Amino acid sequence: MGDLREQIAVVTGAASGIGKAIALSLAKEGSRICLVDCRLKELKEVADLAKELCEHVSIHKADLECDNDIRSLPRTIQKEFAALDILIHSAGVISIGNVEEACIKDFDRQYRINVRAPYFLTQGFLPMLKLRRGQVVFINSSAGLSARAGVGQYAATKHALKAVADGLREEVNANGIRVISVYPGRTAGPMQAALHKMEKKAYLPEKLMQPADVARIIVNALSLPRTAEVTDIHVRPMTKT
Repeated sequence: MGDLREQIAVVTGAASGIGKAIALSLAKEGSRICLVDCRLKELKEVADLAKELCEHVSIHKADLECDNDIRSLPRTIQKEFAALDILIHSAGVISIGNVEEACIKDFDRQYRINVRAPYFLTQGFLPMLKLRRGQVVFINSSAGLSARAGVGQYAATKHALKAVADGLREEVNANGIRVISVYPGRTAGPMQAALHKMEKKAYLPEKLMQPADVARIIVNALSLPRTAEVTDIHVRPMTKT
């Protein structure tokens, strides 16, 4: 398996959920971690945990609806490291509602954070990724493969994110860059807690997949020898709810 020690990794959505779990898993592997989120308090708490596992941890407060924040992040990382090995797109938002009544402003926000931001960030980071034959991971969703009633807006953004990842892979494989899309089912965390509340359902996190489960799979995929590339990972809770 490949060695992730000293590799430079940027993780968006690192303040909670899958993003937090991935960041901590990479820190445990000895990677140098750049944590990105708009929630500074929670980000500092994750950084404190990561510093117990690895030597280098930096935090970067960024609003992924803000173009200036998106533009400045690659410049900041370039000044700090000059290159990048791993880019994890884990930030995301969800709103629910039937097509007839769902708010267009909610759709716009989901598009900006779930699709436009990772596209824009990838553009900024690609020159650094090419220098190190890096890897890009898009945390998608089971909704990115199959839409259902009430989540059409969210599913549309995740279908679009799949297209971004698939197109990128075709463009950058020749540069030695690997691109992975991950499609988790319901995973315990703040987003699922909020979603269950919107759906007026009891939130039972112990019956859902755990963020650490997803993180472990991703670290394994990132560690594969360069003779192989994992393109798509589908993972779901063992217990059906």
